[in-house]
Amino acid sequence: MPLDTFLSILGAEIEDAEEESFLLFSQSIPSQDLGFVNSKATSLELTIGDRDLVIQQSPTILSSNRGGGTTGAVVWKITPLLASWISSPANILFQQQILNKESAILELGCGMSAIIGLALGPRVASYVLTDQQYVAKLISQNLEANRLSTTSSDKSGNNHTKNKKASSSAKKTAQTSNVVFRPLDWETDEVTASLTGSEHQRSFEVILACDCIYNDALIKPLVQTCIDACKLRDLDTSKVGTNLTVVVVAQQLRSDEVFESWLREFMQAFRVWRMPDEKLIEGLKTDSGFGIHIGVLR
Repeated sequence: MPLDTFLSILGAEIEDAEEESFLLFSQSIPSQDLGFVNSKATSLELTIGDRDLVIQQSPTILSSNRGGGTTGAVVWKITPLLASWISSPANILFQQQILNKESAILELGCGMSAIIGLALGPRVASYVLTDQQYVAKLISQNLEANRLSTTSSDKSGNNHTKNKKASSSAKKTAQTSNVVFRPLDWETDEVTASLTGSEHQRSFEVILACDCIYNDALIKPLVQTCIDACKLRDLDTSKVGTNLTVVVVAQQLRSDEVFESWLREFMQAFRVWRMPDEKLIEGLKTDSGFGIHIGVLR
């Protein structure tokens, strides 16, 4: 099966959380501060692969006293890097058919930017962004603005909106995109097949969590949400005999104690591998200050 080949390429399975933490935090980790791209800007211009994106964020919400957290209000440095890596056709997940044009993706803790969904969404069947409800408004704005900007211009630079028919087509594309947002609080909400938004697709091929591990209190709820989302596969009668759901966890290496606590909890339910350097892009490899791990439910 493709999953077996994929896992064999990743190399040795991680067996000891303490050892993995020591190996990662013994690297020459560069100073990243907290890891914001720019916590003061309300708008960021980013290039992900062959796409130019304009992303709105909210420094005001970040600095507010909102209960339940504010970290999703701005873009973190690892997010554009992960988006560039995972959306590339050369990525190992595509090369080994873990991801393909029929895949359904669930992202946990997506924040307001929707960057990974905007980059990966066009290459898969469906992409579900999830986070707390407070990010919904800016997610909607970012999806709408970047759908329109990428469907209204052709490669030659001609503006399709000069043509009324083409403009109408662009708007239709924006409204029928396969990237959607659904509110999901790890601590209070139940993970069900309704997250897919489809009667035919009742589970996910890949679950993504990007820079969600920075708070001890959220470790157990996050891991349990990953477990529950992976178990949807067992209930999906259309997927009997197919690959298990693959979990991709990307994070900035901030605290060895928090990282090790997460990995210990995660390894109780998942077999875990670290993505090897030769399968990563520059900026995510050893000594970058970031790490990407792959989990498969035991």
